[in-house]
Amino acid sequence: MLLEGKAYNTLIAEAAKKNSPYNDESKSCIHRTLQHLVDSDTSVDRPGMLLGMVQSGKTKTFLGVIALGLDNGFNLFIVLTTDTKALATQTTKRLRQAFFTIIEDDELRVFDVMALPKLTRYEQCRPMVMVAKKQKDNLRNLVNAVCRDYPGLSHRRAIIIDDEADFASIGFRRSQTEFVEAQRIMTMIGELRQRLPNASLLQTTATPYSLYLQPDKIVVSGAEFKPVRPAFTELVPVHEEYIGGKFYFEDSLEPGSVASYLYHPVDLNELDVLHLPDRRRFRSETALTNDGIVSLRQAIVAFLVGGIIRRLQAEQAGERPNRYSFIIHTQYSREAHEWQEQIVEAVVDRLREGAEANLDVFIQLVRAAYDDLARSVNAGGFFLPNYEDVLTKGKEYLLAIQVEKVNSETDINRLLDRDGQLELRNPLNIFIGGQILDRGITVANLIGFYYGRRANRFQQDTVLQHSRMYGARPRADLAVTRFYTSPQIYRVLNTIHDFDTGLRTAFESGGQDAGVIFIQQEGNSIIPCSPNKVLLSTLTAVRSGKRLLPIGFQTGSKSRILRLVERLDADIDALSDAQRSGPPALIDLEEANSILDMIRETLVFEKDSGYEWDLKAVKACLKYVSTQNPMQSENGKVYVLVRTNRENRRMGSDGIRFFDAPDTSYVKGELARSYGVTAAVLMLFRQNGAKEKGWSGCPFWWPVIYMPQNMRTVVFANDTFDTDEGASSDEMPTVGEDGS
Repeated sequence: MLLEGKAYNTLIAEAAKKNSPYNDESKSCIHRTLQHLVDSDTSVDRPGMLLGMVQSGKTKTFLGVIALGLDNGFNLFIVLTTDTKALATQTTKRLRQAFFTIIEDDELRVFDVMALPKLTRYEQCRPMVMVAKKQKDNLRNLVNAVCRDYPGLSHRRAIIIDDEADFASIGFRRSQTEFVEAQRIMTMIGELRQRLPNASLLQTTATPYSLYLQPDKIVVSGAEFKPVRPAFTELVPVHEEYIGGKFYFEDSLEPGSVASYLYHPVDLNELDVLHLPDRRRFRSETALTNDGIVSLRQAIVAFLVGGIIRRLQAEQAGERPNRYSFIIHTQYSREAHEWQEQIVEAVVDRLREGAEANLDVFIQLVRAAYDDLARSVNAGGFFLPNYEDVLTKGKEYLLAIQVEKVNSETDINRLLDRDGQLELRNPLNIFIGGQILDRGITVANLIGFYYGRRANRFQQDTVLQHSRMYGARPRADLAVTRFYTSPQIYRVLNTIHDFDTGLRTAFESGGQDAGVIFIQQEGNSIIPCSPNKVLLSTLTAVRSGKRLLPIGFQTGSKSRILRLVERLDADIDALSDAQRSGPPALIDLEEANSILDMIRETLVFEKDSGYEWDLKAVKACLKYVSTQNPMQSENGKVYVLVRTNRENRRMGSDGIRFFDAPDTSYVKGELARSYGVTAAVLMLFRQNGAKEKGWSGCPFWWPVIYMPQNMRTVVFANDTFDTDEGASSDEMPTVGEDGS
């Protein structure tokens, strides 16, 4: 393979000049991928796969594959994007920018297939890239261009790159209509592949669950679902600045870390206020005091204060200040977006008025946001401007806030900059979006996310893409970043992270022959279930070292639960060798389950709070890992660790989030992890439950379960649906707000 060709080395050199260099890992991934495409016989059934993470550099990697392919005899490249004109536009612009020198030297052409000019004989002989949406008219134009209008193209040595491949793939079926449409697009891609006999097929995705976990048949013969294996799989390296689920859902568990301040819960009632216009619930004149939009108001003020802090930090460092962005994504409907725009503009207008008049309500809001952000800025060790300087700048920067709806092709094309990204015209930019922002469109310098989709069924790929949470993030930006969503959605995102991490770990350790265990409960038995029959809202994904514990609860009244707590005290004291100050001891799983059942009776979860504890899933996963334990002495058992006289608070130190780490006072679970290598560890903390700590005034037991360090990722489906071909969308079950 030629590695010193002009196209590839020009791309590498120009990327370095733009301060976006390809490191050695990325180059090796590109080299291996192209070598696979040369050596492997790929097809629609067996494509090549570039498996990345959301916003981790997949596009940059396939640009390298195109450049290296150009130097090694490939001369037609077809890039299939998701079904949005904006992403096709962005992709076309990025290709032209990346290959600007090669295009200027007349050695490459880049076309959007829907704006394809009449090609001269000379142009027909040039190497070219064609960009098409995965949409029937685009694909029809593409087939006509390469097979009818310019038939010589069909004999070229080609690479078809199916970007965001899961978008139109066989996957977790959402409805019969969507399934049929996805099948139609895949059929058209298959026909394209057949008409290009010298083409190799490369898929790229960060959410490969439907691609890898789809069984050949619906009938399941074993507990493990192995992939419908691609011809090859290459993992896109994760660059140093990448921020993904680990930061949001693992680092955030470390008290006092920058990540621990990131998440702020949103009440479900607030999402209702933002759903449809209703002046009974919101009037613009009360925008700074209305109880219905508490989190949204906090989010806007935090974005204002965070942007000011970052710009003052740049000024202090003698650097050019950046412009910053904030995304609000709660609904698809344009009516909802218009209503949300009115609310946001009302909040901004009232803030401007408050700043001009130096009103107490304005000062209090800014002070609260500053104090909240100061904790994470200090935790990161960054320069913190004085509060007075931030307050003074507030009046200036309130005039620099841009509020834009992004909910149509016309809107987003008007808003794209020359690089195909959403243009940040002002120091502070708020985008209120819908489906058009789902995936692919790049939004720079995001320091605020307000996400509130209330889907009946959460689709793993689209949930990740909706929030636009992941990607390259400067550490100083993270210190002023805040993420607002409901507890239910936060749990779903956490589940996705566990699922995603477990699947990627399986590939890294076992290659593409690795699998993920899907189980469900039938009677008293734990049985395998098909991954295309599960609903994301009802999944519990459990991987090595995962902590499982209830949070967001209140305890029952003393008169109702005291007798049950006393019974728990006696039963826990009676556990074999489980002294209240000793090391973990092995007990039978049945004993552990009995204790967990009693504890659950003492806990109360408010209706529609978004918090619940799926004890059925917890017990099913415990049963699975305990029966699969390779250590005979631990088979069917768990370790138990008991500690008493605990004084944990119900709410965290910020008074916003529920406390979620009763185990951190005991050396952060190190003892549990040291014992829990092949068996799970059940930690039982007896809380005193004082009213001044936010509880009901009665002692209670708070369980924390550590899953084994050595275990395969297990996905428990608490509910499934039928995927028979005859099922209609009306017959598909929905998931209630409580997960039922």
